[in-house]
Amino acid sequence: MKIEIQRESFLNVFSIAGSVAPTRSPKPVLETVKIEVTQSGTTLLATNMDIGMRLEVPDVTVHQPGVALLPVSRLSPFLRESRDQTLSIDVSSEKIVLKGNQSQVTLQARNPDEFPPVATFEEESYIQVKSSVLKQIIHRTVFATDNESSRFALGGVLLEFEEQSMTAVATDGRRLAKMQGASEEVGEVNIESMTIVPTASMQLIEKSLPDDDSEVMLAARANDVLVKNGGTVIYSRLVEGRFPKWRDVFPTNRPDAAQIDLPVGDLHSAIRQAVVVADADSRGIDFEFTNGTLVLGLSCANIGESRVELPVNYDGPSLQITLDYRFIIDFLRVLDAMGTFSMEIENADRAALCTTSESYGYVIMPLARDRR
Repeated sequence: MKIEIQRESFLNVFSIAGSVAPTRSPKPVLETVKIEVTQSGTTLLATNMDIGMRLEVPDVTVHQPGVALLPVSRLSPFLRESRDQTLSIDVSSEKIVLKGNQSQVTLQARNPDEFPPVATFEEESYIQVKSSVLKQIIHRTVFATDNESSRFALGGVLLEFEEQSMTAVATDGRRLAKMQGASEEVGEVNIESMTIVPTASMQLIEKSLPDDDSEVMLAARANDVLVKNGGTVIYSRLVEGRFPKWRDVFPTNRPDAAQIDLPVGDLHSAIRQAVVVADADSRGIDFEFTNGTLVLGLSCANIGESRVELPVNYDGPSLQITLDYRFIIDFLRVLDAMGTFSMEIENADRAALCTTSESYGYVIMPLARDRR
């Protein structure tokens, strides 16, 4: 096998594929990325047996087709540090040679037949959604998962599908993020089991997809899910277990609750000011709405107290609620800093609901004031 690559574009694709390969594995072959070269294209394959992916490599000049295994831990630093714009990769049965005008490395070759198969997308029935929509859905939900819980279903994002929309839900039991986006069914889509995609798989999908309106094909099966966008295919096993009945905890029909519009960037800044007195054990921040002002307060016995005021459009009765400031910051980070959102509060003992105009909702359970 002999090819010529553009270092930066190859590095971008190789880094994504390499993130799937485990750093250490009882099967050393999994610590490599397989490269398949034909006259029609070049593809990288990676898997850790739970997640697998195929990525097309752009800007490759093929001199001789072939197959090889590229060790991630050896090749990644070389590609990052090389100053050559163009590199050649020359593979024989015994060695791999990467060479540019200023640098060269020679590595021992492995038998590519040892590499396990990686799934292709052959489905005729699937969900179709725009890449930018799916990226945003993942970005605004995946942070609320809990990978350390004994309830394994919390370690992933639940996907639910209807004829013209899909909904993603994530929760760790103390907060819940839900977002809906437009999608459509192609073929006879019949999804009977829960589709809970692991956190790591969702993060990989988000990282791999372009921020454009290209179409993504998503096929959820009984035990796994396949995602395809252009020349990229991602396979993932699903999380086993039952996802909580999230609709039972998502607030609806609260006529007595106050709806308060808040600026994303200004609130984020105010919270960052208030939490300068927080420590590892003080995570509750008081929200007090009164007379057109939001007062944020936080106290820590060993450090001190803070009070930050923010003007808001609210003239109703005084309202107070204590929330985990980390959960609020997580929510604000995935929003446009120049935008606004609505916070719905009923009282200090009921969940706060934060919503935007993009079918996005975020529920935070309150903290008792003595647990601040």
